[in-house]
This record gives sequence, structure tokens and C-alpha cells, in this order.
Amino acid sequence: MSSRLVGVGVGPGDPELVTVKGVNALRAADVVVVPVMDTGERGRAEATVLHYVPAEKIVRVVFALNERTDRARREAAWDAAGQRVAELLAQHASVAFATIGDPNVYSTFTYLAQTIGELVPGVAVETVPGITAMQDLAARSGAVLTEGTEPLTLVPVTAGSAVLKEALAGPGTVVAYKFGRQAAEVAEVLAETGRLGDAVWGSALGLPEESVRPAAELDGTPLPYLSTLIAPPRRDGGRGGKL
Repeated sequence: MSSRLVGVGVGPGDPELVTVKGVNALRAADVVVVPVMDTGERGRAEATVLHYVPAEKIVRVVFALNERTDRARREAAWDAAGQRVAELLAQHASVAFATIGDPNVYSTFTYLAQTIGELVPGVAVETVPGITAMQDLAARSGAVLTEGTEPLTLVPVTAGSAVLKEALAGPGTVVAYKFGRQAAEVAEVLAETGRLGDAVWGSALGLPEESVRPAAELDGTPLPYLSTLIAPPRRDGGRGGKL
């Protein structure tokens, strides 16, 4: 029987937002891998998983989660992490990998699964969806993500503020991930495109240090890296106006 690698989305941080299926997958796995940076501090995925499985079942694996400029270092870290997980799959029938948000939305699991597919022929790879930061922020702020025929555009600001500006010039709601370090640029782009008034941002959702604020209050101060922004379009047509 082939081994099984399951990517489990554990949500943005609030342990109550892990799905029942996600909890069952974590508990059914022989071991649960959580990604950590080389600095070693506990990440959100690990903190969330600890609400549902004992610490002795968790295996911490270092990923270059914050490395964007040194490709060689990043690739080496992915290879080392993949090798470690491959060793676990050789020892266990089922290995879960916990990732914040959803395993198919800007997740480290994507790269791990590709690596494992090469290292462990025949491995079965599955994913369990998780609640995303944009869904959680919409719920906590009251922002409506989409109405009627509106499109929804998701942009990682690590791609640059120009990409965000292009998206904001289009129709529908724009969600920006990982914009904290470019908060000042993002505020400028929102103002230039007329999207500042209704936009909201949030960080550390569901955690004690949670912050959910109007984007109009952005003052250029850098925010946590994993901050999320929702910029809805103007909705002047009344109820059902976007149908």
C-alpha cells in the first residue's frame, strides 16, 4: 500500500475555524508536519494544530518561508524539507502537513507536494480545504466579497504594487495578501484608484493581537507581513444592483 501525504488547511489562526474534516485528517494521520522558519519560533499552523493533536505527534520541518531573494537558499531549503518528509513517509502510512489558510491557495504545501512526487514514487497526495484569510476578514469586518456578477481578484502584493494597481483599476472586489511591508504604497494605490473609502485590512485574525481596521487609517507604518486587504467596488445600484 502506498503512503499518503495530506495537506490540511487549518485556517488563518483561529482554531475554531478548522473544519471537522480537517480535524479528522490531523487526528487520523500518523504524524503531522508543521512548517517553521529557520529562526525556530512557533508558527500559526503549529499553534492551531496543538489544539487538536498532542505535541508528540507533531514534527517541525524548516522551510525558507521568508526567503524571496536568494533562490539557491530557498531551493535548498525546499529540497531539505522534502527529504525530511520523504523519510517520514517511509516510516508512516499517513503524513499530514498543516498549512494556514487553504493548501491550494499560495501555500507551501504546493512546493512540498511537487518535491515529494519526485522523491516518493506512488505516493498519494490529497488536500483538505481550509478557510482563507479573505473569508475570515470579510466575516469579521462585514465586507461583502462578491455580489451578483462581480469578479473577485486575489493579488499577492509581493508581486509589486503595480500588479495591485492594475487589479484595482478593474471591476469587482480586489483582495491583497501579504501587503504589510508595502502598506504605504498600498494606501497610495487605493487613493489613486478611488478604492480607499470602503477598503478594510486585517492581521492576526482570530488571535489575541488581531487588528481589523479601515484602510483609510493606513498611515504608512509597516504592518505584519501576513496582513490582508479587501477593497470592494462601488455598489450604487441598491439591493441586487449587481445582478
